[in-house]
This record gives sequence, structure tokens and C-alpha cells, in this order.
Amino acid sequence: MNPLPDAVNDPAWLHGATAFTTVRTRLGAPLLWPEHLARLRDTCAFLGLPDPDPDLPPLDPHAWGLLRVTVTDGGTFAAHRPLTPGPRPESGVTVHLTGMQVHPQLGAHKTGNYLPYRLAAREAAPAFEGWLLDAHGQVVDGSRTSPLLELDGELVVPAGGLPSVTRAAFLRGTPHATRPVHAAELARVTRAWVCGSGVGVVPVARLEGLSNMSLHLNAQWPDTTDPALVWPGG
Repeated sequence: MNPLPDAVNDPAWLHGATAFTTVRTRLGAPLLWPEHLARLRDTCAFLGLPDPDPDLPPLDPHAWGLLRVTVTDGGTFAAHRPLTPGPRPESGVTVHLTGMQVHPQLGAHKTGNYLPYRLAAREAAPAFEGWLLDAHGQVVDGSRTSPLLELDGELVVPAGGLPSVTRAAFLRGTPHATRPVHAAELARVTRAWVCGSGVGVVPVARLEGLSNMSLHLNAQWPDTTDPALVWPGG
């Protein structure tokens, strides 16, 4: 048995007492940073952490990048890397409805208490994404992206999960509803997308999961050139 290194003997690493956000960058410019910063401030206030530093460091001019901003009791820290997700999945992606549940208090925040999402991703593999439930069997979030559904002709944001910055940017000016969505309703979904800084807005072609459900959907990519919403590449 090895001694615990001093560097990780801290609530930030022992208990996940951190707030973070992941910001897409384009040629070194952070996209939707004001929106990410506002959400990060809300989470820091909820956790009792210091207010995040709003001033980002100079960023390498990656064609596409992903910036992770993390706040702990010790301050605000940034890590920037190239964003290279590979070829765009032209025909859409598969999402697996998992049995994992979000934390009832922390589900609306992006924190270092991230184990449910990692377990959902593991359960969903090799699917592109795994969706998580709440204690009432409602679909609320994804392991690394946020869901957007078309139900009965209406765009629906499932209530209860992280307020996605990418999804909100995509829906700006578009009529939609935010409400609880029980897993049983997924059989009526006609289209769906997953939204996140790392991938943009990606259509779902197949939805699988509980009760041997397998639903094939009309996968439609958004008609947009917004660098915050497209699949990063090129």
C-alpha cells in the first residue's frame, strides 16, 4: 500500500469538491465563454467555492480546442488541449438509456463529483452516449452531453439535468418546452440530439436501453455553421 500523495490530500480531489466547465475554442478564441462563466459562478456559489476568475489565460491557437476551467478552494485553474473527435458520424449516433441516476442535489451542476456519469458511459459503451435517470425514472442528462428530444412535434428539454450551454445556444429563438420526461415517453420520440462543447449538436439515429428498447430515429444534422454548434473538424 502506497502513502497518499500530499497533492491529492485535499477535498477537491478526495471528495470532488470542485466546479468546472468545458469550453470549446476556435483558433484560440473561447466560444460562449460568458454563458459558461455564468453557469460556473452559480455552481461555485452553490458549493461555497470562490468566485471563478473571469480572465482566461492566452490560449494556443488550436484549430479546434477544448478548455477545461476548474475551480477549487485554492483558486481557478485552466487546461487547454486540441479537440479532435474524429470523422463526423454522418448517419447519426447511438444513445443507450442506462440505469444510472444523477445526484438529486448536484445533477444541475458540473462538479468533480462525476462518478455517476463515468459509470453511465461505461454501461453505455460502445454507444456514443449514455443517458442517466433520476429517482423517478425520468431522463435528465447524458454522460458527456445533454439530450434534446422531439416529442409529439414539440422540441423538449428534459428537466432535472445540467443546463447545457451548447443546447441553449442551439435553441435560442426556437420554441421549446422544458419539462420532466419519463423514460416510458422515449418510445414516442421522433427525433433527438445530444449537445455538448466537445461535439456540438449531434443527431441520434438509434436509441436503445431499458426493457430491450431499440428505436430508430430520423437523424437530421442542424443546418448551421456556428462554430459552437458544428461537429469540430476540418
